[in-house]
Amino acid sequence: MRVYIPATVAMLRSFVDSGELAPVNGTAFALTPALRESYAAGDTEELEYAAMLDAARASLRLLAADEKSEPRRAVVAVDADDVTLRPELDFSVVKVAGSFTLKDVASVHLDTAEAEDDVRAAVEVVDAADLGDPDAEFTLGSAEDHELAWYAAQELAFVLELM
Repeated sequence: MRVYIPATVAMLRSFVDSGELAPVNGTAFALTPALRESYAAGDTEELEYAAMLDAARASLRLLAADEKSEPRRAVVAVDADDVTLRPELDFSVVKVAGSFTLKDVASVHLDTAEAEDDVRAAVEVVDAADLGDPDAEFTLGSAEDHELAWYAAQELAFVLELM
């Protein structure tokens, strides 16, 4: 199953240095049966994109916990065998076991420099947005309007070096 692991730039740097990425608390996001049922329409690609966006939002929470990391959302897409559905948390949430290597990576998705100001603002309000604050939702939407750039696994070290 393709899963989307929320990350930070600091986590990506550690991944490149150590060769392993372990999702925080094993949490990832995927196209689950519950996610498919929650959409009236949408093909597999659209629904996988929705799961990736859920992971990108979770990346904001990781950024809030790591004030030193660059203000860019990051998501690592991997194919995992040991996946447990977590519909009690949200439609796309899954738990994965263990860690992953660069060989497991299908792609890496990362904000560009242009998104940094909006991501900084979104980090401050992500929880309020989830609780329905309309101003916070607007701020969060500004960050989510930025498309994540796509990178192949072999490009990751080079991209991080350029940052």
